Amino acid sequence: SYMIFTLPFTVWVLTTFVRDLPVEVEEAAILDGAGPWTILTRIFLPLLWPALATTGLLAFISAWNEFLFALTFTSTNTQRTVPVAIALLSGNSQFEIPWGNIMAASVIVTVPLVALVLIFQRRIVSGLTAGGVKG
Repeated sequence: SYMIFTLPFTVWVLTTFVRDLPVEVEEAAILDGAGPWTILTRIFLPLLWPALATTGLLAFISAWNEFLFALTFTSTNTQRTVPVAIALLSGNSQFEIPWGNIMAASVIVTVPLVALVLIFQRRIVSGLTAGGVKG
C-alpha cells in the first residue's frame, strides 16, 4: 500500500528534477570517452543527490505517518503501527482522554523524523529549489 502512494510521488519529483539536468554535461562526458556506467555514477548521481535525498526523506515521512491503511488492515495490537496505537490510546473510562500520554507518545515518535530533517536540511532545501529557476 505504501508503494501506491510513494512511487508516483517520487517518480513525479525525480522526473521534474532530471528534466532540468543539462544535456551538455552528458555529451561532454561521452566526448571524453566515459561509458554509460561512468556517466551515471560519476556525473549524474552527484547531480541527483539532493533530489534523491529529498524524495527519499519525503517518502519516508509519508510512510511513517501513514494512518488509513494501517488502521484498516491491522486487527491485533502486535500488528498496529505507532500512529494507530497512539490514536487508540484510551483512559481508565470511556469519558477520559489521556492527553498527556498521547502528547508524550507523539513527541517520542516525532523525534526521529525531526532528527532526519535536521541532518539532511541542506540537501532538502537544495533538492526542492533545484529545478525552480532557469538561467
